Order: sequence, then structure tokens, then C-alpha cells
Amino acid sequence: MRNIFVRESGNYKTSYVGDMKLFGTVSGKVKIVVIVGVLLLVPLFTSNYWVGLLTLCAISAIGAIGLNILTGFTGQISIGVGAFLGVGGYTSAIITSTYGLNFWISLPLAGLITAIVGGIFGLPALRLKGLYLAIATLAAQVIILFIISRWTSVTGGTSGMVLSRPSIGSFSFKSNTSYYYLSIAILLLTVLYATNLLRTRVGRAFLAVRDRDIAAQIMGINLFKYKVLAFAVSSFFVGLAGALLAHYTMIVSPELYSTTVSIEYLAMILIGGLGSVFGSILGAVFITLLPIGLGTAIDLVTVYFPDLNQLLSAFKEFAFGLVIILFLIFEPGGLAHIWLNIKKYFKLWPFSY
Repeated sequence: MRNIFVRESGNYKTSYVGDMKLFGTVSGKVKIVVIVGVLLLVPLFTSNYWVGLLTLCAISAIGAIGLNILTGFTGQISIGVGAFLGVGGYTSAIITSTYGLNFWISLPLAGLITAIVGGIFGLPALRLKGLYLAIATLAAQVIILFIISRWTSVTGGTSGMVLSRPSIGSFSFKSNTSYYYLSIAILLLTVLYATNLLRTRVGRAFLAVRDRDIAAQIMGINLFKYKVLAFAVSSFFVGLAGALLAHYTMIVSPELYSTTVSIEYLAMILIGGLGSVFGSILGAVFITLLPIGLGTAIDLVTVYFPDLNQLLSAFKEFAFGLVIILFLIFEPGGLAHIWLNIKKYFKLWPFSY
């Protein structure tokens, strides 16, 4: 008997033009419009405090997407993200505070200079991989922070530098709401670029290097070129995030870019999902808001059990490590994979079998 239930079984492409479309379906376009609309309306329904937190989430998401291009798309491990954030932040600080140039000039220059520095430290990637490459990027973290701390005449040393918020004419991005919109705009451009990158020749070469670098080299892919390019592209977006964060907090200092920051960004892409742009955003939001959630929970508990205040305060770092371990064990695909499973469930419901 013919099955009377007809359900969508897939979105099939019949031409290369259709395959290369960014939004292949009407529903995809509608989803993007709805998401952008929600992001634009968020400040109207939330407090200034939460707008500030969401701004930090957006900036972290830009850096996490950059790191995911390197680690998730190309398979190159980096523990030097904190230092590259510092390069972007200090570059923008020097250009705007020392030389008096405009923020809109310093922002792309911060990305470009960070990309050059990232490409230089990515040169060992041709000979190193895995743990050895991770140690090399950790050395980059130490070297860059050492230069920032000791080059007092340029960076201000351990005292740091003070910045100001960007402006356009007479309008200044001093409020959290205005800076939120600026960060969201750059985040959307970053998402658009990263999504398109995977559909280009360069993006496919990145994936080939990640999956089987020897096979990719046999096929004619220049490993040296694409590994260094991955470091440069990744560092460019990390540099943008560093510059945005510097002008948001209005201060740069070496201790703001420690190895702990690098570990946090690695946690963002691990928990969000390696090789996923959407997962990078989810991971950035999760890691940024995790301390806030833990702090709120601890405050609620200590109201009834005040003697546990000191013990629970030390629980925050333990919870951070525990969350990473649990994700690695039970959901290696991260939050992006969980979201995909939820979508699949409701797409097949009630005939999930």
C-alpha cells in the first residue's frame, strides 16, 4: 500500500549554481531575517547590564570563529589566542592613542598586523603538528607577552594603555547599546565570511589538510601555503576581537591576555563544536555567561548555607574544568551537535523511528 504520509526527505541540488547558493531555501532566508531581527531588538527588552554581557559574547564569538577556522577547519592547534588578542588590542591602542588616528583605520590595521604576526608564528606548522604545534603556539604566547611587557616606550609595559570609545562624527559609541550594535554588525560580517569560506577552494583545502594532510599534499594542495594562510586568517579575526574588546573596556594590559584567556577560547570551540561557525557562537555565549550563572547559583545557595561561601567560591574553576570534561566524554560534537539533534528530532516527529 502506498504510504500516504509524505515528508521532506532532503534539500537536493541539481546544479552547481544551486549548490553554491548561501541560502538555498526560502525557510533559510526567513530564519536569517528572524535571527537578525531578534538581535537588533534585544537591547529594547533587556537591562544595560545584560546588553554589556551580550556585547562581550559577540566580541568573544568573533575571536572564537577565528580560532575555529584554524583548529576546527584546518586541524591546527593553537594555545596562543590570548597573545594574538593582545596584538590586536595593543595595535589599535597605539594607533589611536599614540598616533591619534581614527578607530575605523585602527580596526582593520589591528586585524592585518595580527594576521602577519599569526602567519609568522604559523611557519612551524609545516614541520610540527599535534602536541608539538601546541607547544610552539604556547611559546608564541610567552614571547608576545614578554615583548608587550618589556617594550615600555611603545606599549607602556605592565602599566598598560588607556583607550577611548570609537565615534563617527559627533556620535560616540559610549553607551553599551551602541557598542552592542557595532559588535553585532562585525559579528554578522564575520559569520558571513566564515560561512562562505567553507564553500570556496581555500576552505575546501583547509578541510582536506585537516582530514588527511598527506593525501591532500598528494592531490596537489600546498600544505605550507594553506597552513600559514589558516594561521593568518584566524589571527585576523582574533585581532579584530582584541581591538573591539580593548575599546570596549578602554584599557589594555598584559595580564588581560594570559594563557587562561587562551584556554577559555579553546573551551569555547570545544564546547560549541569544532568546525562549526554556529557552534563557535554558542560556545562563546556559554563560556562568557558560565561564571555569571555559577556566581548567581552560589549566591542563592549561600543565602541558606552561609558557611559554604568560601568552599563554593573555589567551585567556579572546578566547574569550568568539569564542564569541558563532560562535553568531551558525552558530547564531543558540542552544543552545535546537540542543536542539530534537536532539529532532527522535531523534523521527524512523531515518526522518529
